Amino acid sequence: MPRIQLRDLCGARSGDKGDISDVSLFADDAAAYEAIRAEVTAERVREHFGTLVQGPVERYEAPNVWALKFVLHDALGGGAPRSLRADNLGKTFGANLLRLWIDVPDDVAAGAGRRKAPVPR
Repeated sequence: MPRIQLRDLCGARSGDKGDISDVSLFADDAAAYEAIRAEVTAERVREHFGTLVQGPVERYEAPNVWALKFVLHDALGGGAPRSLRADNLGKTFGANLLRLWIDVPDDVAAGAGRRKAPVPR
């Protein structure tokens, strides 16, 4: 199975409220959605962000729009007014998550519309 980054299969939107960040992934097509649905679990997202996320991660599926939504608790160092982080807003979490590498079927990798260059194996 080829390995590609989420940025090759989908776009992301993210935001924040208090100490919670939310990230939504929007797949380019049904095959990409099934690939990210299988690979991008709440646990995997939690591991990807490491110590940036101190609380649980919840995942919600929206198959009618080929999307996954993740809610990251205790993710902003206490929230905008309380955080000591240089960037204490959740807006950057979407771009960060798009850097996650996942294994996908050959046909999904071949059809990845956002892909620009071959990935080293």
